[in-house]
Amino acid sequence: MTTALILSAMPAHYGHGPGWFILIPIFWILLIGLIIFTARRRHVQPAAGAESVLRERYARGEIDETEYRQRLEVLRTKVK
Repeated sequence: MTTALILSAMPAHYGHGPGWFILIPIFWILLIGLIIFTARRRHVQPAAGAESVLRERYARGEIDETEYRQRLEVLRTKVK
């Protein structure tokens, strides 16, 4: 195909798309920021009453002392 034929097949406003295309990268930046923000906040604080539930499970014998201490340590380090 010749260049004239290719250019005639293209619309006259080729390369001058609508202005909303600038919103696409802004959308992705905001979406990634939201994902990172929520992922970081999810690990800030354990669920309310997590230590008491862990203590009850240990008292009933569902978990042994080693697992109880390990999980308690993990709960307490997530608060920092």
